Amino acid sequence: MRDGAPAIDLGAVRFGLLFGLLAVLYGWGLGLVFGVNEDGIRTRFLADAEGSRAIYLQKAGSEEGATAAIKKIDETAWRYFLRAHLHAGAIGSIAIGGSVVLALLSVGRGPKTVASTLLGVGSIGYPLFWMWAGMRAPGLGSTAAAKESLQWLAIPSAGGLFVGGLITFGLVAADLFLRRRVREPRSVHSTGPAA
Repeated sequence: MRDGAPAIDLGAVRFGLLFGLLAVLYGWGLGLVFGVNEDGIRTRFLADAEGSRAIYLQKAGSEEGATAAIKKIDETAWRYFLRAHLHAGAIGSIAIGGSVVLALLSVGRGPKTVASTLLGVGSIGYPLFWMWAGMRAPGLGSTAAAKESLQWLAIPSAGGLFVGGLITFGLVAADLFLRRRVREPRSVHSTGPAA
């Protein structure tokens, strides 16, 4: 390490990096599955909905209304799968980038580890929530019921991402504007390198 160069502490952010990479791979994997088997996935949505047709019929009041509701929930479930795919790639990339930034900071390891881990775990949990909601919605007859059944995953994942992001922001701001100012030489008239 050059004198004055920041130390890179990848060990402190290993969980965020690992889960972030896993989320990106998960997103890519979903994309591959969509490309190969979109029809199979959609057929499964429709089969699950048809298996619960009584729920749709009770809500709609007619066969035509139930059929329209089943078609609509198939579209919504597919959008949830696409949302899982997009969130995994995007949030996974943010977890990786945030973890690398945290590794460069000159703050304590504990806060870096907490922030990075929250970002990484959230980057996996939140896309999984959307995928499972899409899988469950046709059989439950409702996207609201599907999302409600998965609150145990959605709330901690989204909360972890938000808290991890706040901690990361705070650590970056503290390192850039508070700690660095203390370490910088006070004299602007210095002609040579600091001793």
